[in-house]
Formats: sequence, C-alpha cells, structure tokens
Amino acid sequence: MITVVGRDGGPLPPRALAALAAASCVVGAPRHLDSVPVPGGARRVELRNLGRALDEVAAATGDVVVLASGDPGLFGVVRALRERGLRPRVIPAVSSVALAFAAAGLPWDDALVLSAHGRAAGPVLAAALAHPKVAVLTAPGSGPERFAPDLLAAGREVVVAERLGAPDERVVRLSPRAGRSPALSAGEFAQPNVLIAYDPARAAGERAGWLAGHQGAPDGWALGEDAFEHRDSMITKAEVRAVVLARLGPRPGTVVWDVGAGSGSVAVECARFGARVIAFERDAGQCARIRANAVRHGVHVEVVPGPAPAALDGAPAPDAVFLGGGGEEVAAAAVRHGPRRVVAALASLDRVAPLRALLAGAGYAVEGTQLQASRLAGLPNGSVRLVAANPVFVVWGERAPEGGAPSAEENG
Repeated sequence: MITVVGRDGGPLPPRALAALAAASCVVGAPRHLDSVPVPGGARRVELRNLGRALDEVAAATGDVVVLASGDPGLFGVVRALRERGLRPRVIPAVSSVALAFAAAGLPWDDALVLSAHGRAAGPVLAAALAHPKVAVLTAPGSGPERFAPDLLAAGREVVVAERLGAPDERVVRLSPRAGRSPALSAGEFAQPNVLIAYDPARAAGERAGWLAGHQGAPDGWALGEDAFEHRDSMITKAEVRAVVLARLGPRPGTVVWDVGAGSGSVAVECARFGARVIAFERDAGQCARIRANAVRHGVHVEVVPGPAPAALDGAPAPDAVFLGGGGEEVAAAAVRHGPRRVVAALASLDRVAPLRALLAGAGYAVEGTQLQASRLAGLPNGSVRLVAANPVFVVWGERAPEGGAPSAEENG
C-alpha cells in the first residue's frame, strides 16, 4: 500500500497517523519528515531527487507513506506516481493555493493556477500576464523576483505567501503604486511560496462563474470590424482574421507579436484566447486605438510605440508573429527572434515571393492562400447581392517545436 499524505502545518488526521504507524518506508522532504512521527523501524528517505525517490517507492516491499505539500493531487507527486504505474491512496491537506488566496482574502474559483516547477518561466509569465487573476507555484530559480516585476509593471497587485502553515509564515503585499519593494529587490522570499497576481479592475467584486480557472475559448471570434475602433477601414477584415488566428494558434502560455498592429484587431483577438500579446505600432493615434480596443474587450495588450524593426529589440521572444505591416526588413527582423510561427497578410502579390523565400530560407515550412470574400448586402427591393472585398494573400510559415516534456515536481 502506498499512501500519499498532504501536509499543511496542521495536525495529522487519524487515517494518516495509522498509515504512518504501519509504514516500512517514509518518503518526504526533510521538513515534512521532521513534522511527523516516523516509526523507529521505518526507512526514512529524503525527497531531494524525485526520480530516485520514486525508485525507492517502487522497489519497497512493505507499506510506504509519501509526504507532500498541501494537496498532492495539484501539480504534485500523485501524477508522478501514477505515471510509474503506481496507484496510491491519497490523504490530502489544504492546498497551498487555497491557503494563499485565503491569506489574500480573495476568491479563487476564477483564478488560473500555474506551476514554475521544472518548467521554463517564460510561458508561465506569459499566461500570468494574460489572465486577470493567477496563482503561481514558484520554484528556486523561478521565484517571485522572476515574475513580480513584469506583473507589477502591468498594473497587477501581487501577494507572495511564504511557508504557509509553518510558524514563520509570512504574507508580503506588493503594489504597482508603492514602488519597488525591498524584499523584491533583494530576492528575499522564503521557500516554498505562492505568488498571487490580480488585476484590481477585473478581479474585485467579480460575478461568480461556472468554469474554474481559465475562461476558455472566447464567445465567438473573427469579430466584425464594428467591434473595434479603427481609422478609415484600416483593419484586418474578419474573414482574413479568422485564417490568421487559426495559423497563429494563440493560447495561454504563448507570446504573440502583432507587428504593424494598426487598430489592434488581431492583437485583441489573440489576447481573448489567453495569449500574452505585444502590439508594435509607430502611429500614436493607432496606439491609442489599440489600448481602447483592449479595454473594450477586457483583455491586456502591451503596446510598444515606435517604428519596427528597432521597436522589436528587447521585447520578450515570440512564439508567433503576425506581420500586419512593414516591409522585408521588418519581416527579416521578426524572423531573427525565432518564432515558431509567422503569419502575414499581404495586399499585393509582389510581396508574396520575397516573404516566402525569407521564411523558407529560415527553415520554415511555408504555405499560403488568397482570400477574397463577398459579403451579403441588402437591395432596396428586399433581395440581396454580393459585395466583394479586396483580395488578401495570407502567407504563413511554421517550424517544429523544440524541447521535451516538463519534469514532475512535488508542490501542492
């Protein structure tokens, strides 16, 4: 029998005490092992390397107890055990996420829960910036000092809950209005900790929903042009936007660049799918429209004013790039930043071949299509006719993804 026991600093329930009393092997972090009555004859295994600890669990001949933080079914050791073909009994404690939101005095059924354990920090930060309320299970090397500066710059309130349930538990509140925190500057946060970030404009007094976590796909996309403020019809048309969104693949954890964003219709729609979106636009009036359209649709879009390609330097590396404006120099600069996907909407045929050659030369598999939509329009006699829009060439390139699967971790 393998029993996983969650620890939250409180007393052990009778079932957990009985499992410990019968155990021939007890596995856990040193702080957890020191907090429970390990039987004198039981083997004590410190959980410093997850793979080796799981080897010990799989090889054990008697009953085993695995100690874990909080709820071990939430980004915890239960998944890793089941991946080994083991079927544990689980006695959970209160999750660290629940304790952190309780300390912050916030509901969390609408929060996105993210883990930085064994994962690249970039996608975690991208998802955190795109969602109005998140909890991040941090890790050494990917602690609050990695995420909080960008979240504060985006206007988020940040709460760091350290060592929840321990005698030295501490809750640190950071605000974009209070300047840089000494604790943040020094990186002085005790492990383990949970970071909460929320947009006060969208996360206070919200109505209860029915879907926990991410809000899911937006209620309709490829919105009509009248859903956005725009100048003189300078906007990517809905039919074109539908194909562009399909090829960009925006989703939580991805960074999408909209280069030459214009009114920001593509940027806003990508943000509605949960991507972190950065819109580059040289025209000040259009930058204002992008911000207004983002507010109108309740999403966060980072606007970088100034001409490309210079404006691209220093921005977070993109997973996907939409080229809504700019010439070959801008396209080449965007490709050098290494996105997996590049999509362009071109009004003139003579721009297709150079872009196709650029993408193919950079190792992309290139495809494209011409789109020409004819929309229904009413006639005075009550019948309808077709009104043709100008043709647009959509060209896209995609490279194979890099990297493998993230490692498992123990952090409930």
